[in-house]
Amino acid sequence: MKDRRLQAILAGLAACIGVTACAAGPASGTGPMHRAGAASPALAHWIKFKHIPAVLDLASRGGDGSMFVAAAGRLFTFRPGGALTAYARGPGGYQTARGPEPYIAVTGGQRVAGTRCSFGTGTIFALEPGKHPGIIRVGTDGRASRFASVPSTGQLTGLAFDGVGHFGHHLLVTFRSPSGVTTVLAFGCASRVRTITSKGPAMEGGLAVAPASFGRFGGDLIAPNERDGRVYAVRPDGTVLTLAASGLPHGGDIGVESAGFVPPGFGASDSAYLADRLVPRNRHPGDDSLLRLPGSALIKSGARAGDLLVATEGSARTILIRCTATCTVKYTAIGPAVAHAEGHIIFAR
Repeated sequence: MKDRRLQAILAGLAACIGVTACAAGPASGTGPMHRAGAASPALAHWIKFKHIPAVLDLASRGGDGSMFVAAAGRLFTFRPGGALTAYARGPGGYQTARGPEPYIAVTGGQRVAGTRCSFGTGTIFALEPGKHPGIIRVGTDGRASRFASVPSTGQLTGLAFDGVGHFGHHLLVTFRSPSGVTTVLAFGCASRVRTITSKGPAMEGGLAVAPASFGRFGGDLIAPNERDGRVYAVRPDGTVLTLAASGLPHGGDIGVESAGFVPPGFGASDSAYLADRLVPRNRHPGDDSLLRLPGSALIKSGARAGDLLVATEGSARTILIRCTATCTVKYTAIGPAVAHAEGHIIFAR
């Protein structure tokens, strides 16, 4: 991966500071903006499921019900009902600082558009914040290597793999400049990177690509914004639409943070999972726990395959968004009051 190409793409971001034309503003375009209604007594509840020190993010391993867990600057595997197992610990294994937010994503084996290669099923990519920000690749052999570097003038805020294909099965990464503008980058497996947009609003946390069934937003990159409480859809042509206004409390460390789509075949015996990170002296200090939302409760609330769940960082307040011809928003679940939700919402059997 040649860093100079990426440097050229992002070099103009620093120049945007204080320039009106570059300032972050409303998303380009318009979309259906629905607000969640008042809390219902029938809300489902995220419950504390397993204590995991410094847990930050989760990613599904596939159809066997297991998951990857990013915690304390390391990687683990976990299957509900089983033990937490160290992963990528051998020579050249993965380790990073505990303080920042190194979110993770797992790739599939689809061929990247315009190439003869793929990322490979089960490859993990992790953000590497800090003084030398970049993206780390962890292969299925457990070996970690630096995949790409980005300028230290901004902040990496999220990533997701395009398993649907509207972005050509690329790895999608968001990068926020000091002025608050977000650039969405699409990385290929053949050392190529292109810019989807360089004028996006703030986006952070558990990004997800919508299934094709998600109405007119099918295949778009879905990204929450904790600052204004909105959920955005980023299209392959760079258009950014407001998918929904959450109607939930918003602001730093409070607003919408985590997203995930209910998978096909999801049933009452399955569950949704979310990281609850310990952040001392925070308004929502968290509990270093893996939170679980039982499938029976989720289905009772009206959820079905293809629906989008979005949770706030503070207390894991959760909305369900369904898009067909139009989009609807329903306040569906809530977590412990102290919860400090981070990263992606995933689903496991």
